[in-house]
Amino acid sequence: MRNDQLSEVFDLVEIRGVVAGGFAARGPWVARSPCVDSLKLIAMVSGHGRLLTDGIDEAIELAPGDVAILTNRSWLQHEGGTGAGPRRQIGPEENFTGLTEADRSTDDIVIGTAVDINPAGRELLLQTMPPVGHVRASAATSMRGLLDQLFDEVAGNRTGSAFAIRQYAQLLVLSALRAYLDQAEVPPGWLRVLTDERLRPALELMHSEPGKPWGLEDLACAAAMSRSSFARHFRAVAGVPPLTYLSRYRMLLAQRALRGADVRVGSLAVDLGYASEAAFSTAFKRETGESPLRYRHRARNERPIPHGAAV
Repeated sequence: MRNDQLSEVFDLVEIRGVVAGGFAARGPWVARSPCVDSLKLIAMVSGHGRLLTDGIDEAIELAPGDVAILTNRSWLQHEGGTGAGPRRQIGPEENFTGLTEADRSTDDIVIGTAVDINPAGRELLLQTMPPVGHVRASAATSMRGLLDQLFDEVAGNRTGSAFAIRQYAQLLVLSALRAYLDQAEVPPGWLRVLTDERLRPALELMHSEPGKPWGLEDLACAAAMSRSSFARHFRAVAGVPPLTYLSRYRMLLAQRALRGADVRVGSLAVDLGYASEAAFSTAFKRETGESPLRYRHRARNERPIPHGAAV
């Protein structure tokens, strides 16, 4: 398997899909709730729905297998169903109620997935995402089967389902982001640069040996481009110059190391290519706003905030 920088960075920023809730409904229905997660997926397992949220003027029509990606939204309203009479209000407390008896051939079935990501990842990822992204099942055929498998585990409540749901939620996040990259014109940023084939050889150098003093000439040569062409293309795709990208990547590695093992700051500075502990600490504080030791103390003492129950 060739080097996979996207998977590597996903691990660094600790992306994790967490199924936050779901419901099945027949007849007219509406679900309203606040958005408490900075990144959220709303999946239409079966049936049809119309989704509204702040930042868009028209509702998004969700067909079976479609997924909406919500970024930094404050509220959402999702409605669907046909028939006479007023819409039945579906509240957050009804998450997963009745899914064991849901029928994909007749019911509207919705599953919501929150996307956990660490602070560094939020800064990197969310700046490249629109307020709402619409991933159509017709353009992401593998996602249809994935949603069916996820629903079967959620509704089946079988031995090992909790483990399976966690794995399918991870795959759903990856599948939705892949499809978004294929369907949309992604703005400059890390999602775009990590999937750029022309820059892959240069990225492999930076990612495989981040502590090496890479120069523009080395990276341009690896990409089989002139220095000027490489610098222009990299900045157009990444939004930052190559060596700025390398510095930020080193900081991601540093943050992971400080959250985990009791590595000495001086040793970490050497491993990441800094001439001294002081130079590393200055760069780290410039990127994160705090010293390495203060970051380590805070990161290890923070406790995750539980997700809200809303879909």
